[in-house]
Amino acid sequence: MSKQPATAASDPYITVIGLEVHVQLQTQTKLFCGCSTRFGSPPNTQVCPTCLGLPGSLPVMNRLAFDLAVRAALALNCKIAPFTKWDRKNYFYPDLPKGYQISQYDLPFSSDGHLEVIDPKGAFSRKVDIIRVHLEEDAGKSMHDEAAGTADTRIDLNRAGTPLCEIVSQPDLRSPQEARGWLNELKLLLVYLGVSDCNMQEGSLRVDANVNLHIPLPGEGGAEGRIAKTPIVEIKNMNSFRSVERALIYEAARQWEEWQATKVEMGKMPKQTRGWDDPAGITRPQRQKEESSDYRYFPEPDLVPVTVSDAEIATARAAMGDPPTVLRAALAEKWKISAYDADVLVNQGRDLVAWYEDLATRVGEGKVASNWMQQDVLRTLNERGGTIAEFPVTPEQVADIIGRVQKGDFDTSRGREIFAEVLTSGKAVADVVASMGIAAVSDDDLVALCQELLAANPKIVADVKGGKEQAAAGLIGQAKKKNPNANPGKVRQMCLDLIKALP
Repeated sequence: MSKQPATAASDPYITVIGLEVHVQLQTQTKLFCGCSTRFGSPPNTQVCPTCLGLPGSLPVMNRLAFDLAVRAALALNCKIAPFTKWDRKNYFYPDLPKGYQISQYDLPFSSDGHLEVIDPKGAFSRKVDIIRVHLEEDAGKSMHDEAAGTADTRIDLNRAGTPLCEIVSQPDLRSPQEARGWLNELKLLLVYLGVSDCNMQEGSLRVDANVNLHIPLPGEGGAEGRIAKTPIVEIKNMNSFRSVERALIYEAARQWEEWQATKVEMGKMPKQTRGWDDPAGITRPQRQKEESSDYRYFPEPDLVPVTVSDAEIATARAAMGDPPTVLRAALAEKWKISAYDADVLVNQGRDLVAWYEDLATRVGEGKVASNWMQQDVLRTLNERGGTIAEFPVTPEQVADIIGRVQKGDFDTSRGREIFAEVLTSGKAVADVVASMGIAAVSDDDLVALCQELLAANPKIVADVKGGKEQAAAGLIGQAKKKNPNANPGKVRQMCLDLIKALP
């Protein structure tokens, strides 16, 4: 349902992208044991016989992790299976202590979903089908001492056994930009649900991308022919959505160059896994990509299957709340703001949306409130850090400032000076206004001020009478020097009115 071709008209190929997203669930303990999932603890201090796979230890499922995963799957429009089981996925990495990973293979707990992403600037709109959402445990972490120039590798198993929700999309994305937009929408949804904090710096969200090219080949006489497909490449080691976008841009160009040189198609070469080298801006080959048969899946004998009732699904739905797509539409309609403005606000989280609605209700104008939120509140939050709950200025105080601007007590720029002082001092708006010597200029005083300006500037008066109303702007700076409390808009209009009344 793309609004426009995702690749440029000049591109001789179509980029085909599918994503595999691993999300760490927001639980206090691991998926099959009681060890903490806290990030940043000293290496190998959050382990036990169960997550280390020692003989005689048995796993027990973390029910909260399963419930969070069900909530995520429902929000992604997936079908929830009434019966699901666990499987052992066998592979041998140094940071996988058991030699296998407890995952789900042929009976995942959910499947057949979708998530739509709409660019607020109108660049694209894409509905991406989701093959499955399933649960699995994480492996540990290998730490390579590259800075020291040695081949030393140390293993931290604190992460082993952490609950992961794996979201596997269909190859429905058609550009790196769409992929980045879809990932942003997915992350926002999961944070809104309370499923995960999605902190990529801490490994709470990790992305692998599968990409290849579909190349239209001309038939006889220039007619449309078959589609050539390059071998699928899986890209790993991307630590930000920007890295995902850059890696996909590079990989599409690399595959096109390789295709032109070799004409090797899918089926004639095995799938490949490549790692993204962010500083160099290139992908590097790592290994041939495994097929499911290589993992030798078999049912996990130490865990019983899980059943999900209709009542449990209803409970999970009730805990979801409105997703970002619903909130955007509701904000835009209720407060008469643009889709872009609604997107900016919703992308900051539920707490900020509630803060905005409080402000908009007090001000009575959604667009004005949105402008102050974006130009002042959000800008200050980005500069200072922290959350909106910790913000030292309240919606009531910002509404007070806006109300005084709307009444004409002072202009917006003066209002922003007051906002900055309230932010710094913590004083009430009225106290700041008094301490700054700001007072509303009466109508009589404004008339007297403007008459004085007109008498001192006959050329400006002549220019305005000659049809150049923009010349009145030269009076505003003079007015501010004579009376800093004079409202520029009122000064301009009063001067124009007085000039028009002249013979």
